[in-house]
Amino acid sequence: MLDYKNPNLIIETAEVEPGSIAWRSPSNLAIIKYWGKYGSQLPKNPSLSLTLSSSFTETLLEYSPKQSGDRNISLEFSFHQEPNEPFREKVLKFLESITDIFPFLRQLDLKISTGNSFPHSAGIASSASAMSALALCLCSLEEELFNTLEDDEAFDQKSSFVARLGSGSACRSIFPTAALWGQTGEVEGSSDLYAISMADEVHDIFKDFHDDILIASTAAKRVSSRAGHGLMDNHPFAEARYTDAKRKMHFLLEAMKKGDLEAFGKMAENEALTLHSLMMSSNPSYILLKPNTLEMIERVRRYREESKHPVYFSLDAGPNLHVLYPGEIIHEVRLFVEEELMPLCEEEKYLQDWVGDGPVQV
Repeated sequence: MLDYKNPNLIIETAEVEPGSIAWRSPSNLAIIKYWGKYGSQLPKNPSLSLTLSSSFTETLLEYSPKQSGDRNISLEFSFHQEPNEPFREKVLKFLESITDIFPFLRQLDLKISTGNSFPHSAGIASSASAMSALALCLCSLEEELFNTLEDDEAFDQKSSFVARLGSGSACRSIFPTAALWGQTGEVEGSSDLYAISMADEVHDIFKDFHDDILIASTAAKRVSSRAGHGLMDNHPFAEARYTDAKRKMHFLLEAMKKGDLEAFGKMAENEALTLHSLMMSSNPSYILLKPNTLEMIERVRRYREESKHPVYFSLDAGPNLHVLYPGEIIHEVRLFVEEELMPLCEEEKYLQDWVGDGPVQV
């Protein structure tokens, strides 16, 4: 099995100059959801996501040769320009877990500064953007020190592999437009170990697709996604869920290739509600939806029925509603969003997002 372990990636510290690398990586919205895993961050079923644009994490990695001779990872960390010890501990634990992939990390003093363009821990896949940005920085650092990843495909695959180890959904954020993660006979080259790009496999209408994110609550989730995945291990509906997700993948791939918005939308909404029904039927059960989330769903359905516009909703692992629609009807839909949905948002806040071109080095 591919693992990228490489004991030869050791530097001569006397020859390394201090430097820095920065990446901006977006969040992504899974249409077929990843919920339940095995092994080391491997998915129980394949998932397919749209890559977002304005919901991103920007991460700056600064490095210099370590002055001390110890083998511990030296890490200074800040989030939105403030020290954040809980986040530092998570990042440090992740870096320690991948020293067999990047052994040179033990030889450097590292400083990581990061921040999001959107609320953290509110169900907009902040771990996806954060861990993909960090993985991209690490792979860029390897390339800078060793010239091992000059090929774009090799760079993207390793970045996706490493991002997955930090957060499963992060592996999909590496790619523009749309990405597939999880082995399936439907798509050649698909893998549980990393995601692959689906940008060339979807209809052009999805390349000009919008996602208005209605903020029902910015409060941190009561149950983390990591804990939620763990509850799937003994879930009474787990195996039926994985079978159903694999069946749905066939129809979603077909709908997105043809540009069938009705089939796409039905799948998106069904998957969103399935995800939250799994949370509500786990043991212990929990509910992340808010009263205003449900009211927004009703209003989206009513608007679609009355206007006949292809406007659909999705949810990530949180209370905030994603309103999905093609760019050609943006003016009509935005009016609906601002008149009917925005008043239901916390402090009347919502995020205007759209399908994007993937990460950028900054």
